[in-house]
Amino acid sequence: MKVLLVTGRLASEQVRRSACGADVLVLDVDVAAFITPEMLCRAGPQGYDLILIPGAITADFRGAEMALGTSIRLGPKHAVDLISLLPRLDEVELSTTVPACVLLEAKRRQEAIIQLERQEAQARGQLTIKGVKIGGSSRMKVLAEVVDATRLRDEDLVERIRYFEEQGADLIDLGASLDATSASVKRALKKAREVTALPISIDAVRPELICAGIEAGADMILSLNGENLPLVGSRVAEAGIPAVVIPGPGSVTLEENLNKAKDYAIQIIADPVLDPPLMGLARSMIRYISLREADPDIPLFFGVGNVTELLDGDSQGANLLLSVLAMEVGASLLFTPEYSAKAKGSIHELAVASRMMVLAKGRQTPPKDLGLDLLILKEKRRIPEEVPPRELVEASADHKFEADPAGSFRIFLSEGRIVAGNGRITVAGTSARKVLNTLIDRGLIGRLDHAGYLGRELERAEIALRLGRSYIQDEPLWPIEKG
Repeated sequence: MKVLLVTGRLASEQVRRSACGADVLVLDVDVAAFITPEMLCRAGPQGYDLILIPGAITADFRGAEMALGTSIRLGPKHAVDLISLLPRLDEVELSTTVPACVLLEAKRRQEAIIQLERQEAQARGQLTIKGVKIGGSSRMKVLAEVVDATRLRDEDLVERIRYFEEQGADLIDLGASLDATSASVKRALKKAREVTALPISIDAVRPELICAGIEAGADMILSLNGENLPLVGSRVAEAGIPAVVIPGPGSVTLEENLNKAKDYAIQIIADPVLDPPLMGLARSMIRYISLREADPDIPLFFGVGNVTELLDGDSQGANLLLSVLAMEVGASLLFTPEYSAKAKGSIHELAVASRMMVLAKGRQTPPKDLGLDLLILKEKRRIPEEVPPRELVEASADHKFEADPAGSFRIFLSEGRIVAGNGRITVAGTSARKVLNTLIDRGLIGRLDHAGYLGRELERAEIALRLGRSYIQDEPLWPIEKG
């Protein structure tokens, strides 16, 4: 296929570097996005099977396509993405309205999803909980804990469960509070059953609470140890539901408790316990590896929250790295409460990470270039910076503030939306652009500097909304700004 890449002067060198053997036509315009159909027709390129124009162009090139007798399609928005697009032209159906980089990303993601669904359908689990495969060759599943579920009001419990399900949890764990009763365990399980079809576990070590969970129809028990096994082992085995077995109490080893659980013929999931950072985290990996080698048929429980909740760092990278470690030691369940503000989003992150592990293992490659990723603030490749003109005007901080006679606005986030109000009218939306345009269209802004200020603040509010961060008007958004 003979391909022509059309661009403007500023991007021409980057386009040539990324052309992969395609011809390049530089038109008489600096910014490539400003190329018009008339410009292309005047250039009159001939003899090509495909003409790629910059993905940021919004003009209609159907007339030019007819005049030139050649297919004209949108390429990527950025020239650097030509390197990944051009070798895959036969795989992507290009568009006249959607940039090629968007199509390519969507195609990669769809291919990844199809592959994941196929692999999970073919996988064999070591056990199954309400149709959810655990262990074996199946994907690591995400178990989300509702902390103190027995103490929550029904509406709060329902909201938490629905949120976890939306975020990608495979199973829901109901944590029993220290003051939990058998009645509160049964109430929590009953309410959870009303709102989700996902498997539900009860998280308790007191025998009466475990029994209450079994009576209320729990699908799994967390946790059995050397103290409660003699009291509830038979009940768990009779119920035919899996149970997570942990070490303890005291010096009682995991191996001792596993042997007791085997004597009861319980369906076992073993928890060697992932220790917190700088408190034995690396050493706990040895326990996981040793148990996997000694007994490869037992699914392993991996308490990711033991690390992320005790680490003052962004959770995306931590959850991805912990998922890599979990995959390497053969873990089956990734467990987290997503309890603290800094760990918000962990359920989604682990759901994505567990799928990345399946794809990477299938390809026998590191977990990169999979069609799925957890890149939020970082980027895989930098877009080349433009060279500024020789003559520049240095920005000044001497602008004199004057109050807008049209009034000022208070901006805040509420219920997943950006809210801007001036006492007379309140505008809400999820897009800074739409909120600002509404204020302008209604004549609510009287000064250019005020419009600029509102644009900046609304954009900061939208960034905070998208990242799940707090937003306070006029306060720095990033910790690095607060020094």
